[in-house]
Amino acid sequence: MRVSVILPAAGLGTRMGREKSGTSRKQFMLLEGAPILIHTIRKFLHCPSVTEIVVALRAEDMDWARGLIHQERPEKPVRVVEGGESRQQSVENALTSLSPDTTLVAVHDAVRPFIDSALVEKVIAEAAATGAAIVGIVPVDTVKQVQRNKIRSTLPREHLVLAQTPQVFRFDLLKLAFEAARQDSFTSTDEASLVERLEQVEVSVVQGSDRNIKITKPSDMDLARLFLSEEAAAGRTAS
Repeated sequence: MRVSVILPAAGLGTRMGREKSGTSRKQFMLLEGAPILIHTIRKFLHCPSVTEIVVALRAEDMDWARGLIHQERPEKPVRVVEGGESRQQSVENALTSLSPDTTLVAVHDAVRPFIDSALVEKVIAEAAATGAAIVGIVPVDTVKQVQRNKIRSTLPREHLVLAQTPQVFRFDLLKLAFEAARQDSFTSTDEASLVERLEQVEVSVVQGSDRNIKITKPSDMDLARLFLSEEAAAGRTAS
């Protein structure tokens, strides 16, 4: 089974602001000396089922990123491709670069560096069995549906899931979903929505983790530093 991981990393990070690293591009902000993107790549390099990693970047970042990746001396292929103006365009560009014998494609936010390898293996296995699977968590807060600033209804939490990544799909299914979206001029913030429109398979949900945070604002960096120190401590204990 050939599993390709796509990391869309062409975003401008407008919500992050400019931190000490000198950039507002959240995927390139430094976390204990290494860009967040590199921390994320490292996680997938340690996943047994992953065959290759493809990073979709802005054209001006590609050479720099290649240098960073080379320094990691990856034991699996890690390629960079040019991304697009949106996440959807970036993922579609990466899809066109994949080998025809690819079995599954996992799409993961480049700024979720604390994904657990066991969870990656679990969602890959689910997608291999069903055709489509994502990682998600049940919200702990009460969710309200509003119009402007007025509540219209309270949504039952047992029927709600906060979607995370990776989102994993059969290669042929995901290509078809992107083709249909392009023909219909349909855009979405995640790949599962595109696959859902096909109505060919039901997308399974694998229980995610509160630690699988998406770093989108400056305050997230404090939590990220804490998680990274905990991982380092756990690694020292294990060794």
